[in-house]
Amino acid sequence: MSIFGLFKRVLKLSVATAVVGGLCAPLISSHLPTELEKVYANGKLDVISRNGPTTYYEDSNGYTGLEYDLSKGFADYLGVELVIHEQENIGRVISKVADGQAHFAAAGLTSNPERSESVRFATSYRDVQEVLIYNRRNPKPKSLEDLVGKNILVISDSAHSQRLKNIQAEIPQLQWTESPEAEMIELIEMVHSGKIDYTIVDSHAFEMTEKIYPRADIAIELEGSQSLAWAFPNHIDDSLFEVAQTYLDSVKATGQLDEWVAKYSNDIDLDRGGALTISGKIESRLPKWENHLKEAGEEFNIEWRLLAAISYQESHWNPKARSRTGVRGFMMLTQTTAKEMGVDNRIDAVQSIFGGAKYFKKIFDRIPDRIQGEDRTWMALAAYNVGMGHLEDARVLTEHLGGNPDKWDDVRENLPLLAKRKYYRSLKHGYARGWEPVQYVENIQRYYTILTWHDTFKNQNRAFASTRKDPHSDVQPVRFQNDDSLELSQPIL
Repeated sequence: MSIFGLFKRVLKLSVATAVVGGLCAPLISSHLPTELEKVYANGKLDVISRNGPTTYYEDSNGYTGLEYDLSKGFADYLGVELVIHEQENIGRVISKVADGQAHFAAAGLTSNPERSESVRFATSYRDVQEVLIYNRRNPKPKSLEDLVGKNILVISDSAHSQRLKNIQAEIPQLQWTESPEAEMIELIEMVHSGKIDYTIVDSHAFEMTEKIYPRADIAIELEGSQSLAWAFPNHIDDSLFEVAQTYLDSVKATGQLDEWVAKYSNDIDLDRGGALTISGKIESRLPKWENHLKEAGEEFNIEWRLLAAISYQESHWNPKARSRTGVRGFMMLTQTTAKEMGVDNRIDAVQSIFGGAKYFKKIFDRIPDRIQGEDRTWMALAAYNVGMGHLEDARVLTEHLGGNPDKWDDVRENLPLLAKRKYYRSLKHGYARGWEPVQYVENIQRYYTILTWHDTFKNQNRAFASTRKDPHSDVQPVRFQNDDSLELSQPIL
């Protein structure tokens, strides 16, 4: 056992002993339980956070996000249950912590002197830069004076709001608008779409969306770096605070924090010019797995080229592929999904192919019966990526906004809205990176078309070869023409 693990066991034993002693011998000692002892006694850790992409949210595998991973890691370290209390308004997050309504806040908070008057911050887990975002279609501001008279929107009670107040002291004409419910990703999208001129966000939020909202770019890197940290009440009792410090230091030292940070970096490939790459892999990798894809497709009544397109999107047909989020193999299955589908070795390509096909068919069969054809296929793919719950949220939202919840073209327009607080706060499953299933389906549609093209070309070559072997055959060579006259078969069922 490591020294760190031994320390944790001794700590828990001593705290448990103190709690039991305090309960069993009230007449012997006037000792009041510490904050840490209360956590152990109650068996839960109460944390305030904001639901969103830079903090915590729900995806197809459950709750996730950097703040969630950090907080869940701390709860597991203590051996207690994590209970997250959602609060959208940053000002209320700070005030609730200051009033002792939670053990701490893990909400992407910047530690600064103003906030430190009411709460105390643990050691920083990430340093970020505040950046001014502009739309690349407009002139890039050369100085902060260029912001005067522009439409600027930031989050209320945020460090970005405080930054503007500090700038206003030097530039009195500066004005801006604040929103208590805005989220940094949403503000970047508003700049990208031209709804506002400027916003200020943290650099890690911009990095997450750099390929998603390409018209939004950094105009000015504001002076000084900022530290993200957990906020604790200003108690005299620092027992829980000190253990949190030790935990945060440990995840830094072991590299676990770096893994969590990398996990939420944007790795979405928006390049639509990958036809040459996939064509090369069709020749070099696909032949080894084609028969297995066809067998799985036949068993689960799925067009094999659709399975091939899904697996190319997932792993580029690499049986040993592994993502930063821990999914593995040819079909990039999670441990939970693999176990549910009877896959005991995720890097066994054949097991992964059949497990992925079985899982996709299970999702496909859950789509309402009235939805058929390509609409059913594309919705099943979206649910395969983002989860059935979020797909249903998007369908509910589509109907509410006057669209047809049974048509993929309508649903795909509204899936990205799941990333906007004004929409996801009223939906059952909350925030989702709604642009990802849209891009996921578009990629697979493109890969499916390319695979169909290659398969058709291969079959025509076979027909041509057979005519050369039999000079008396009536079959004539066919020259393939890649144009709109090529009609693709239905991908599934």
